[in-house]
Amino acid sequence: MTIGQDIPTPPAPAFESVARTIPERRERYMDDPRKKSVMLAALLSAMPGLGQVYVGYYPQGFAHILTICASFALIESHVLNERLEPMVGLFIAFFWLYNVVDAGRRASLYNQALSGLRPMDLPENGKVPLRFGSMAGGVALIVVGLVLFSNTMFGIPLDWVAQWWPMGLVGVGAWLVIADRRAKGAASALPPTE
Repeated sequence: MTIGQDIPTPPAPAFESVARTIPERRERYMDDPRKKSVMLAALLSAMPGLGQVYVGYYPQGFAHILTICASFALIESHVLNERLEPMVGLFIAFFWLYNVVDAGRRASLYNQALSGLRPMDLPENGKVPLRFGSMAGGVALIVVGLVLFSNTMFGIPLDWVAQWWPMGLVGVGAWLVIADRRAKGAASALPPTE
């Protein structure tokens, strides 16, 4: 190509076809029952995680409520010294506000994806994700039930629970890391799509 030679431009899409698809897309979006209210998602997040659950992001919703509960338990257990308690309190306030903003943002992005403005995977409505299925919940209920039963039936004191409860968080964290590694390993084993 020489200097001064015109560079060919790709043909522009016909205006009529683009103009026709915008109202169709808008009409389909307005009638879509899956559309989420951004304001309702933010309001529901006054209870941390509930806005994310409303939009359909169950793992994030449960992670948010567990984070808030664990932070309050940490302050209440008096494990921290007096200098660290204000930092955890500040974290709770920040995380609570982040939770509200995140729920509204997720609802907005969800609605944009429904209208075709943003390509992204949408969570399936009404279904709890399989990776957080009944196995972990079942094991947790069995363990909690056995501990409480040993206290009520055999009088075994529960003082040790106050000292060992952080190990439950370590176990959940390890389980999440292992599940994430397995999911990434399975995704990398798939053949690339063209």
